[in-house]
Formats: sequence, C-alpha cells, structure tokens
Amino acid sequence: MDESTAAVALIENRVFDEIGIGDTASVTRSIRLEDIELFAVITGDINPAHLDPEYASTDMFHHIVSQGVLTAGLISAVLGTKLPGPGTIYLAQDLQFRAPVSPGDTITATVTVTTTNPQKHRLVLDCHCVNQDGVEVIRGTATVQAPVEKISRPAVQLPEVRLTHHDPQAAEESSKS
Repeated sequence: MDESTAAVALIENRVFDEIGIGDTASVTRSIRLEDIELFAVITGDINPAHLDPEYASTDMFHHIVSQGVLTAGLISAVLGTKLPGPGTIYLAQDLQFRAPVSPGDTITATVTVTTTNPQKHRLVLDCHCVNQDGVEVIRGTATVQAPVEKISRPAVQLPEVRLTHHDPQAAEESSKS
C-alpha cells in the first residue's frame, strides 16, 4: 500500500457539550532512558538523580528515575489529544508525585471529568498515573477550558530524534592534536 492509499490517522476533540461527568480517557507510554535524557536536554534539568547512575545509586531510590514533570506530561497528552482533545486550553493543575518512575516503566495516565462549568466551558478532571504494576505514581486534578468547536485533523507524524552522547576523553584527546 502506498502513502496515497494508506489510512490517515485522525485526532479529534470532544466539544464541551459532548462531555459529561464521569467521562474518562487514557494514554499509555513506556518511559525510556532516552526520554529522560531528552527531557533533560529540552529543560536543562541535569539533576544527577536523572542522569548519573553512580550518583543515583546513592540516593533514596538507588537508581536513575524520571523527572516528575516528564511523567506528568502524559496527563497533558491525554487532555490535548483525547479528552477534550485539540483546542483544549490547560488552565491549572495540582499534582502529587507518589512514587518514582524508572526507565522501562510503562505508565498509564488517566483523566476523569469530575466537574463541569457550562458558563465558562471549563472542566475539572481527576488525574492518575499508574505504572505497569498498578502503583500510583501521580495523582491530582487539572482544570481546562474545553473547545466549543469540533476539530478533526490528521495526526502529526513526530520526528525521529537521536541523542549523541559526548565522550569527554575523546574530546580531550582531539583538542590535544
């Protein structure tokens, strides 16, 4: 099948009037060491608990852990792609980080509508992230303004990213020559 006949994946929202209390949606993603490293590149968060195995072996978890906000980003993914979806404005969040996320963990982020405000088209959603063992790693709430117009778009194809690690010894040797 060539590209012209391949089915195009769509991303579609649910407008405020289509959403009710109790509605829920989830996304699941495995967290890789490369994800943790890329998040550090993007944010500048070079906390050794996330990047330095030698240091991390001495901290309270005894191994590298993901940045909490990286994991919380899965909540944003649910809100922006599924419930309500495209056109959602993220207004507020209140999160509690309950357990560490390790490279290799598979996290499911779930949001559930708990409150609706028809005058402002706002929703309050209960948010939970659990790992593959059912351990709650994040819980909290999010407040969003839901879209009022239907949006259906082709899903954006994400670029492939490749991280290149610097070898300090090789850099030092090349500067001597």
